[in-house]
Amino acid sequence: MSGKKLITEVAGVVGAPAAEVFDGLAAVLLPDGRRTGRFTVEDLPGHTSAVEVSDRAISFQGGWWYRGEWSVEPHPEGALLIHRVFDVAQRMRWAVAPANRFFIGFAGNTRKGFAESLTRLGDRLGCPTRLV
Repeated sequence: MSGKKLITEVAGVVGAPAAEVFDGLAAVLLPDGRRTGRFTVEDLPGHTSAVEVSDRAISFQGGWWYRGEWSVEPHPEGALLIHRVFDVAQRMRWAVAPANRFFIGFAGNTRKGFAESLTRLGDRLGCPTRLV
């Protein structure tokens, strides 16, 4: 996809094999059980997102600017889980930052939410986790 601008990135290590981590992540992000291809979901009442699922990555794109990508890679301690948020606005890109109050606190809030999700994923899989 062209025109992606990285807003923030967070990562963590999960002490389980990458395939298990991906399955656990997919169970949380894709509760309807669909694990491949492209499709849409209603993630909030009246709001849909386009979803793309590959063998080690899940992305959600919704609204006029947001794209969130999660990927799982092998790591010496198990698996590396990476979450990236991109601005993918095709028009009015200048308005993304003001519409989001210039992203003040966005990176910190994203890191905090990711850390909480990482802990829950580790609990679900019965393994240790840590932020990178």
